[in-house]
Amino acid sequence: MIVLWIMLGLIGLLLVLLLAAVIRTLLIPGKQSTYRPDPDPERAESYARKLADMVRYETVSVPGEDQREKFLGFHKVLEELFPLVHRELEKTEIDGNLLFYWKGQKSDRPLVLMSHQDVVPAEGTWEHEPFSGDIADGKVWGRGASDTKCSVMAFFQAVEELLAEGYVPAQDVYLSSSCTEEWGGDGCPKLVAELERRGVKPYLVCDEGGGIITEPIGGIHGNFAMVGVFEKGKADVRFTARSGGGHASAPPAHSPVARLAAFVNEIETHPVFRRKMPKEVAAMFETLAPYAGFPLKLVLSNLWLFRPILLKVLPMISAQAGAMIRTTMAFTQMSGSDACNVLPQEASVSANMRFIPHQGMEESLGIVRKLAEKHGLDMEVLAANDYTEPVDIQGEAFRTVQRVIAETFPGCAGSPYVMTGATDSRFYQKICDNVVRFAPVIYGPEQMKGMHGVNENIEYNCLPGAVDYYRNLIKSAGK
Repeated sequence: MIVLWIMLGLIGLLLVLLLAAVIRTLLIPGKQSTYRPDPDPERAESYARKLADMVRYETVSVPGEDQREKFLGFHKVLEELFPLVHRELEKTEIDGNLLFYWKGQKSDRPLVLMSHQDVVPAEGTWEHEPFSGDIADGKVWGRGASDTKCSVMAFFQAVEELLAEGYVPAQDVYLSSSCTEEWGGDGCPKLVAELERRGVKPYLVCDEGGGIITEPIGGIHGNFAMVGVFEKGKADVRFTARSGGGHASAPPAHSPVARLAAFVNEIETHPVFRRKMPKEVAAMFETLAPYAGFPLKLVLSNLWLFRPILLKVLPMISAQAGAMIRTTMAFTQMSGSDACNVLPQEASVSANMRFIPHQGMEESLGIVRKLAEKHGLDMEVLAANDYTEPVDIQGEAFRTVQRVIAETFPGCAGSPYVMTGATDSRFYQKICDNVVRFAPVIYGPEQMKGMHGVNENIEYNCLPGAVDYYRNLIKSAGK
């Protein structure tokens, strides 16, 4: 009887909590994302032509190769498109990487606008040739159109226009663009080292990474400015199983491939990394909640009640959302014997890991190393770096970015989010406390699919807004 009363009491408490959550949700006004690019065909087409010229110059970067001459050729394209920038700003070129300095009235809170010149290879069959720079159907087509020559074009154009108006920035402004971002090369570190040598400590760095995302979460419709406030760390790790080899007609137990398979299966079927909702992810959900239908709004606006459930179901609902709450590990490469009837003396599997702040590089690698040892595997860390420190989402710098977003894109809510990928901006963490990842262009489903895929494109009606964002950010930097 006592147990029954306890159960009834718990059920009653849950009903009261649920009712409180429902009432709270009903009191939150519903919102709609109303931002659409203002029709400005003359500016949009002008910017599209500039971006198309940049796309036509192939800038695929190859790890370990000296490609300076290729990028010097691309720099000539930039000089033709943005003559005032090249005439008025101090240019520094380091092995194909670019740094421009625009002297402001003060130098105590410098602003860095950055995005990379290089692109990934263009494979597969394309609707428009990958380096055609075709302008068709309201889009600029080609590799780099959205990742991220659109950003490079936009901040160069913003400075070009401000120079034409005789504007002098309140604070120093730097334009930074590496040519090794796509493979995590040493281009951006060289630029950061140059700023260090000059004693420059930026107040705010704005790179790619986020963007104006169409439907950032299933069920939440419209365009939302998703601002990346930190990056997860990453590592490439190889696991190797060894044996004496032999003929496959008499296989022993626990062969190398079997041990690797057991290891992979354990990682895949028994979650080993702790789930926790960073405050930046909670803030994202709270920002997006008013734009959701009632069931989703109920959950997202009452994390005090539904957080434990969300932590369990998010990875099942969305791989992207799941990656924001835990360290992830994806197996990507395998090798074994050269013949079907030969047992391998050595077999290996490689994985890519992404570290979350609450369970960083050292702890996550330690967990995996113990599991590897359990299965008799050798573990080799090929490359690794930890997560970056988050931007203070209550701080002045982040509020400035949010204010500029609201000013430039009326009706577009700004929200923090977690970068699960990697960008050059992580190198700036060494000299700057406020590094945000936000490309001010619209990425719909088609653009997201084309990024590093086939038929990459950008709708050029969003380009005027991108230029205006950088103009407004430059003007706000000194306020």
